[in-house]
Amino acid sequence: MDTLLVVDDDLGIQKQLKWSFSDYDVIFADDRQSAIAQLRRFEPKVVTLDLGLPPDPANASEGLEALAEILNLAPQTKVIVVTGNNDKENALKAIQLGAYDFYQKPIDSDTIRILVSRAMTLFDLEQENRQLSQSQPAMGKIIGSSESIQQASRRAEKIAQTDISTLLLGESGTGKEVFARSIHDLSARRNKPFVAINCASIPENLLESELFGYEKGAFTGANKTTPGKIETAQGGTLFLDEIGDMPIGLQAKMLRFLQERVIERVGGRQEIPVDIRVVCATHRDLQAMVAEQSFREDLFYRVSEITIRIPPLRDRDSDVVLLARTFLAAYKDEYGSKVKGFSESAIEAMMKHRWPGNIRELQNKLKSAVILAEGNLIQADDLGLSPDAVGGMQNLNLREVREEAESRAIRQAWHLAEQNMSRTAELLGITRPTLYSLIDKYRMDDIKPSS
Repeated sequence: MDTLLVVDDDLGIQKQLKWSFSDYDVIFADDRQSAIAQLRRFEPKVVTLDLGLPPDPANASEGLEALAEILNLAPQTKVIVVTGNNDKENALKAIQLGAYDFYQKPIDSDTIRILVSRAMTLFDLEQENRQLSQSQPAMGKIIGSSESIQQASRRAEKIAQTDISTLLLGESGTGKEVFARSIHDLSARRNKPFVAINCASIPENLLESELFGYEKGAFTGANKTTPGKIETAQGGTLFLDEIGDMPIGLQAKMLRFLQERVIERVGGRQEIPVDIRVVCATHRDLQAMVAEQSFREDLFYRVSEITIRIPPLRDRDSDVVLLARTFLAAYKDEYGSKVKGFSESAIEAMMKHRWPGNIRELQNKLKSAVILAEGNLIQADDLGLSPDAVGGMQNLNLREVREEAESRAIRQAWHLAEQNMSRTAELLGITRPTLYSLIDKYRMDDIKPSS
């Protein structure tokens, strides 16, 4: 049972709140010292704090000091301050200090129950985020708990200690370079350079000299001998992003380098041995390009000794919320924002959105939301999303719509229940055997309890 600490010296209000919160383990304190003692002993998720505490109940100074101590000792605790009718100034001061929300007397049981319930839910979500972050695999930069991203991470971990050529496949914005850097960081080459080049961003007539370097006088403007990206990656990792956009004429020279591990600079005659690991990435279908003869078949097999498919964000279930919380933590510090989390409508909107731009799109929306948000919680409107919007053409197949809706509901309930299967079933209004049956039916192996 979740613990709620009520800090109030009014015995009548204590009795009222004890009756109102029969679903919680309610503990009481009537001054700042006892509040801190109860906080240390019971570690409550949520605290309701009357700002008018003895020995100076007519002012808010004692309550504000109590708030500062609580947040210093337990910064994750959600504190709801309770103020008098005409004390909005101190309520806003409490919010600036870090209170989750405020409530003005007289107390209405239904309203304060809703506030406490939302605070409990937010605490659980943030705690789950911290637990998941701490349990991340060795691919530490890869954030996510979905089976699809975990499978890709495990595959990357297995090949990191080898020098096998690796091809990363995935839509734009899915994090291919993050995977490449993580593979490098886990390899024996981690202390050597990681050099990245985007084959699609450099004009065809410059790409060869960028990759292989050039000798002085090789062409107009070549005033000095300059090593290329391949040479500067010596001993480390070369990341060829968007290799599907490499010109067909340059592919033959790249194939020779991969086979022989030697290069010749543009305008040079000397072979230069190079010891590097090569990781390539593309959003294109290279096999189709091979069939169309726009990509060399021999080069395809050379760069794809191991292939890792990186799932799009829409196929990563609740990872979108975990990623959003991670980005929020970074952006609110960068922009000096007081935003603390997401409203229920924002979470619902993020879960429903199709994210055609994947993680890059999520980052962009989070940056603008952190700047635009007016409250301490980001709303769906701040993200430019509607909780009722489902990107793209809606699926009209009723069976698939039902399965998708049930899967999403199960996963959201599982997260809200802190991965407790009994509470998940209770939230969904079904029995545990029915829940297990649905998990098996929809192959939700990442939340399936171990036998």
